[in-house]
Amino acid sequence: MNRRDAVEIRERPLPTGHDDLPAGLSPLLTRIYRGRGVTRADELDYRLNQLPHPASLQGVDTAARVLADAITAGQRILVVGDFDADGATSTALAVRALHAMGADRIDYLVPNRFQFGYGLTPALVEVARSYTPDLILTVDNGVSAHAGVEAAQAAGIGVVVTDHHLPGESLPGALAIVNPHIGSPDFAGRHLAGVGVCFYTMLAVRATLRERAWFSAARPEPALVDNLDLVALGTVADVVPLDRVNRLLVEQGLRRIRAGQATPGVLALLNAAGRDPARANAMDLGFGAAPRLNAAGRLDDMSRGIETLLAGDRPEADERATSLEALNRERRALERGMRETALADIEAHAEAAAGEMAPILCLMADDWHQGVVGIVASRLKERFRRPVVAFAPADNGELKGSARSIPGLHMRDLFEALDTRSGGSLILRFGGHAMAAGLSVRSEDFDAFKSGITELAREWLGDEPAEETLWTDGILSPQDYCLETASTLRYAGPWGAGFPEPVFHDRFLVREQRIVGVDHLKLRLSPLGANRQAIDAIAFNAVDNGFSQVPEEIEAAFRLDVNRYRGVDRLQLVIDYLAAA
Repeated sequence: MNRRDAVEIRERPLPTGHDDLPAGLSPLLTRIYRGRGVTRADELDYRLNQLPHPASLQGVDTAARVLADAITAGQRILVVGDFDADGATSTALAVRALHAMGADRIDYLVPNRFQFGYGLTPALVEVARSYTPDLILTVDNGVSAHAGVEAAQAAGIGVVVTDHHLPGESLPGALAIVNPHIGSPDFAGRHLAGVGVCFYTMLAVRATLRERAWFSAARPEPALVDNLDLVALGTVADVVPLDRVNRLLVEQGLRRIRAGQATPGVLALLNAAGRDPARANAMDLGFGAAPRLNAAGRLDDMSRGIETLLAGDRPEADERATSLEALNRERRALERGMRETALADIEAHAEAAAGEMAPILCLMADDWHQGVVGIVASRLKERFRRPVVAFAPADNGELKGSARSIPGLHMRDLFEALDTRSGGSLILRFGGHAMAAGLSVRSEDFDAFKSGITELAREWLGDEPAEETLWTDGILSPQDYCLETASTLRYAGPWGAGFPEPVFHDRFLVREQRIVGVDHLKLRLSPLGANRQAIDAIAFNAVDNGFSQVPEEIEAAFRLDVNRYRGVDRLQLVIDYLAAA
């Protein structure tokens, strides 16, 4: 549960006019879909034949020809990935798909974030040369790798780039670049994650090889849909908008997972997180499997995560996933310590400023871990409703930072504006999106950066963030407080960024309350209206956000959840916001 001190709860507006949703939908589900802009039945059609054709994605035909040439010529292909879950699933998908299509000389390389940083850099190309590749395929990176592509070409290595990050003013001189943000005006999947772009590229490679009569009885054409569980995991983990194309990809991957047809690694990650694959939804991927996979890249080397995804059977996958779970527990402990340090720092600065808080929080500590600063920035952003930039020391006298933003502030644009204003003197490197970005600065420039970014954020935001609006799907009718409604909503998505899970609001009488775990608040609530039934509820991280105890009557925004305990399903409310009624 996130603390929101200045919140206006509003019900989602519904589009006017007639809709063409399926006739069998309940009034509640109809209202929920319409509140997310879905008014036609075909927007809920998640059959694979509804995917936009790969040919409408600019650059994919050229990339397919280059990769098909490499496969048929028996060349060595090196996949260069990224150290987050999107990069890991992209790498595993590329290796699995290319191998299934006949590439028998294929390796992968993912930069260690602590040694090389992000993407295809000249330093990483030097490492890549030891693999003696004929061709490098980047996944989830490369669109800004000008120097890395040049270094590879100088070494006689061709490069094909697949990426989904926003390009700069110029593009690297790769043999082919596949990125939905470059051209592709007719392509419907502009919000694909890196793994989605990789999947589309593999579809095009297979089509090219099919045209060349490459497949035969001895070398059968692979079913690339076998990799859709990887696409679903990477898409959800990267928090890209779940537009119709991404919802289709995620839903198809989830169906394979629930049917027991997923890769052993994905099943093992869900099992390590205590999630039942047969009941998996997008939340299980985002909050169960993804953190275990990301722990490898945050604390050690993402190769450990990729090897889990490439495992050939469940025993091997389970063994690897168990080691990732141990890393994830270590990550949580580090995160808690870093967050406590940050809170003490924020309170000290606020006290020194007579209670005033800066419009952007810029934080650093000498003992912080650079693999965890992004999570800490995200937690602090949610608590204080301010953009956050958190830094940790690197080995070369630099600080590596991770930033999280709030609606109305484009974080990458903020960095670009500061870089321009400072004449390039404060930021060494930066990149990212509107809501999340990364950067590097020199240690001695931290105070100047903090001053500059605070001044700029004040110009853009003012001294206080605007009052936050918490959009809900209204007040539930008494009959909808039931396990059946919760079960229906669980699989009515997939829910995620841009297509949020249904949230409702109401006033409740608090019948029981107690702290469980470290800082979660377990409640028994009764709606104050006609429905007086007592319902289980939980507010995660409530104590950490200042709610060790709540008054007798509260106002709450919540989600319906199916809580399975000892094989029995029970209705549970998950509290996202609460205040005294």
